[in-house]
Amino acid sequence: MGKIYERIDGRLRTFIEAQPVFFTATAPLAGDGHINLSPKGRAGTLVVIDEQTLAYLDFGGSGAETIAHVRENGRITLMWCAFDGPPNIVRVHGEGEAVFRDDPRWPALIGLFEAVDGPSARAVILVHANRISDSCGYAVPFMGYREERTLHAEYFARKTDEEFAAYCEKKEHIGTSLDGLPALPLPLPPRTA
Repeated sequence: MGKIYERIDGRLRTFIEAQPVFFTATAPLAGDGHINLSPKGRAGTLVVIDEQTLAYLDFGGSGAETIAHVRENGRITLMWCAFDGPPNIVRVHGEGEAVFRDDPRWPALIGLFEAVDGPSARAVILVHANRISDSCGYAVPFMGYREERTLHAEYFARKTDEEFAAYCEKKEHIGTSLDGLPALPLPLPPRTA
């Protein structure tokens, strides 16, 4: 039986932080716009800041639909599934905000991800929870976690900030979303100190 929580307490926080993958869902306001659902991984790229706030790193390498949607309307849902252990699904519905490299908050926020930061970090997505819930997860299959994939980190670690900025400039659907919404500011803002 599902339950609604007022905050991300110790037990929920432990569950969230233990999952090797989570999913983000966003959508534009337009009824015919593209709904976006993205898997997120890489250890250390999501933090629970406090009982109502989470943050995760938004990396280059794909489009910028999440950024575009949270810039337009802020709506975002994060979801974690237990693929081992007791069955569980946790969802955080909230207000998302993209914090870019030239934002005065960038240095403090990026410091939360020091171990996984790199040239391809293009935004920090803040999520202010307005609904926190869990559900049974009885239909979620058991799956074994083997290890982190290192290809993304290795590929972008070979790029300088300037090379990464040039990479972003060339990719389709980075500056604007599939639906033409403003996404990542281009040229890519430089990092603040």
